[in-house]
Amino acid sequence: MSLSLKSLYRLLSLLLVVAAPAGAQSIRGFTTSGVAPQREWEARYQQIPDPMRQREYLRRLSARPHHVGSPYQRQNAEYMRDLFTSWGWDATLAEYHVLFPTPKVRRLELTAPTRYVAKLQEPSLKNDPATAFMAEQLPSYNAFSGDGDVSGPLVYVNYGVPADYDELEKRGISVRGAIVIARYGGSWRGIKPKVAFEHGAVGCIIYSDPRDDGYAQGDVYPNGPWRPKDGVQRGSVLDMPVAPGDPLTIGTGATPDAPRIDRKDATTIMKIPVLPISYEDAQPLLAAMGGPVAPESWRGALPITYRLGGSGPARVRLAVEHDWKLTPAFNVIATLKGSAAPDEWIVRGNHIDGWVNGAQDPIAGMAAELEEARALGELARQGWRPKRTIVYAGWDAEEPALLGSTEWVEHHAPELRQKAVAYINTDGNGRGFLGAGGSHSLERFINEVAREVRDPETGLTVWQRLQAQTIRNGSPQAKREARERGDLRIGALGSGSDYTPFIQHLGIASLNLGFGGEDGGGIYHSIYDTPRWYETFSDSNYVYGRALSQVVGLAVMRLASADVLPYQFTNLAETLRGYAGEVKVLRDELSARAAETNRMLDDGVIAATEDPRAPLKPPAREALVPYLNFAPLDNAIEAFGRAASGYERSLGSALQRAPDGAALTRANAMLRDTERQFSSPEGLPRRPWYKHLLYAPGLYTGYGVKTLPGVREAIEQKDWDTVAREVTRLAQAIDRAATHVAAISAVLEGK
Repeated sequence: MSLSLKSLYRLLSLLLVVAAPAGAQSIRGFTTSGVAPQREWEARYQQIPDPMRQREYLRRLSARPHHVGSPYQRQNAEYMRDLFTSWGWDATLAEYHVLFPTPKVRRLELTAPTRYVAKLQEPSLKNDPATAFMAEQLPSYNAFSGDGDVSGPLVYVNYGVPADYDELEKRGISVRGAIVIARYGGSWRGIKPKVAFEHGAVGCIIYSDPRDDGYAQGDVYPNGPWRPKDGVQRGSVLDMPVAPGDPLTIGTGATPDAPRIDRKDATTIMKIPVLPISYEDAQPLLAAMGGPVAPESWRGALPITYRLGGSGPARVRLAVEHDWKLTPAFNVIATLKGSAAPDEWIVRGNHIDGWVNGAQDPIAGMAAELEEARALGELARQGWRPKRTIVYAGWDAEEPALLGSTEWVEHHAPELRQKAVAYINTDGNGRGFLGAGGSHSLERFINEVAREVRDPETGLTVWQRLQAQTIRNGSPQAKREARERGDLRIGALGSGSDYTPFIQHLGIASLNLGFGGEDGGGIYHSIYDTPRWYETFSDSNYVYGRALSQVVGLAVMRLASADVLPYQFTNLAETLRGYAGEVKVLRDELSARAAETNRMLDDGVIAATEDPRAPLKPPAREALVPYLNFAPLDNAIEAFGRAASGYERSLGSALQRAPDGAALTRANAMLRDTERQFSSPEGLPRRPWYKHLLYAPGLYTGYGVKTLPGVREAIEQKDWDTVAREVTRLAQAIDRAATHVAAISAVLEGK
C-alpha cells in the first residue's frame, strides 16, 4: 500500500511538533478588540485572488520581449498602471533615465589549434511561439561588461571565485594576459570577471555547464525544464556589491536632469570584456585546451577531458562593444492612502522587466502582486480602510542592476526615511515551498502569516509544509530547530533583487518571499522563459501564485492595520548571538590554519598533488592571528537581548489595555526607526553605499549574504586593524538599538 503525496504530508502534520504561537486567535500587534474584525477582513481577502486572472496577466505581460526601453515594456507599464487605477488605486509612472548598454559587437572565436566561431544564438522553437520574436529580443550578453577586442591563451577557472585562483596558483598557472572561461554557479556572475581582472586576465567567458544547468539534471527544454545545449544565461556584471543602480548617479536618483559623472569615471562598470555562451559553444573551446587535468570537483558533464589550459594550445579572440545610452525606465507606483496614519508607508514591489519574455522571472511574481492589488481594492470598496498607506510598485530595469528600484529609493530617500515602515519584495514565483528571507525583526511576524495560508497541494499550511520539508531534508541543526523552535528561521538578505536599496541603503525592515523548490530550472535569463515553459514545468495551474498573493496580501494587511507595528526582537537577538559565534569560529579557523601551515613548513612537509607532474607550490609562512577583543560585541548583544525581552512584556501588557492614541503613535514612529539603528552613515569599508551593519552582499559572493559584513570580511581579509574598528562600530550600533527598544517599552508602559 502506498500513500499519495497529499496523504503523506497530512500524516506528517499529525506527527510534527507544531509550536503554535501563544493564543492561537491573537494577531501580533493587534489589541484584543481589534483581532476579530481583522480576521474577518483577512478571511474575505483570502477568497479573492484568482489563479486564472494570474494566468491572464502572465500571458499578457510575457507574450513578447519586454526589457527596459523596449516598446512592449512601455506598453506593459501603462497596462499595469491602468489596472491599478481601475481597482481604485492612485497609480502613476515614475520615469528615470538610466545607463543601459546594449551590444553592437559580440564575437568569440577559437583561433588555435583549430578555428571555431561561436554561434552566440538561441534558436526559436516552433512549439513555443513566444520565442519567435527574434527582432525584439536582446541578444545574449552581459550588461556593463567592458568594451574590448582581446586575444590570448584560454584558462579554465572552474566557477571563477577567489578559491579557484588559489588552486591555480598552487599549480603554477597564471591568468595574466589570458582569457578565462568560467562556468556559471558558485557565486553571482559579476564576481567572475571581477576576480579575473584582479588577477590580470584580459577577458572573461561564462558558460552554463550541463552538470549544473542542463542534461545532467534532467530532460532539456522543450521536452523538460532544463537548459538546452544552445541556451544562454544573460545577466548584469555591474559591480553591485560595491553599489547597485545607475553607475553614473550613485547615491542620487537618475531623474532626467540629475548630474552624471563621465562613464570613464564609473567605478562599478566592469573593466574587461565579458560574454556569456551556451555549453554547445563552450565545448569546442574546452576540448581544445591543454595543460593539467582539472581537479575532479572542477569537471562538468560535457564529454571531454576538462583541462586547465594556460600556456596552450587553445587561444581565443573575444570582441565586445556596446551602445552606451541613457534609456527611460518607468516604475509603476500605486497608492492606497491610509485612514489613520497616512504618513506611515507599507511598500511592496516586484520588478516588471525581463531579459527576454521573463514569464517566471519576473512576471510570475508580478501577476501575484496584481491579484493582491485587485483584492485589496475590492476590500476597500467593501469598506475596509487600512490605517497606514500602502504603496505597490512594479520596478523597471531591475535586470541590468536594480536600476528602477534603486533610483526611486535614492530619489525619495528623505521621505522614505521618514515614512517607510517595511518593504516586501517578490521576484518571480514557482511551485513548492515558501521561501522567506529578510530582517529578523520580522521573523516572528512572517511565521505567523505563513500559518494562515493553505498549501494548495497538501492541505497543510504553508508553514507546516515548510516545517516538514526542513525536518526531512535539513541539516541536523535545522531539523532539531524545526521540531523544537517556535519559529522557522528566515534567511538573511544579500542582494540580487529590489529589496537591496530599501534594507541595505536606507535601513528599512524588509522581507523577500516566494515559492519554489519543486520546479526544475534551466531557462533562467534565456529566450525560453516563456508562458509555455512556466505552465508546463512550474506552477501549471497558478495555484502557488494564488498562495503567494495570500501570503503577501495578509502580510501587507497586518502591517497596514496593526495597532502596534508587529516587529519582534528576541529572535533577532538570538540570531545576533549566532552571527557573533560564527565570526569567532572564523577567527579560530584562521588561527588554527596559520599554526598548521607554519608547523608543516617547520617539519619540511609539502602537500602532494593529484598530478605528480605538476607538484603543488609549498604554502608560504603565515602571520599568526592577533588577539581580537569581541567583548564589546558580546556585551552589546546581551544588552539588546534584555531590551528585546522587556519589550515583549511591555507589548503584551499594552495590547491588553489598549494604550491611548498618542502613545501608540509615538511607539510606532519609534518602532519604524528601529532597523535604522543598525545602519551607519559612513557605510561599510570600501563600499559606503551599503549602510546596514548586520546584512550585506559579500564583496566576493555577490548575491550571497555576509552577516556582520564589516567584521566578517575584515577577518577573511586578515585586516586586523579594520576588524577592531568594525567590532567597535557594530557594538555601538547594537547598543544604540538596545537603548532604542528599551525606550519604546517605556512609551508603551506610559512612562
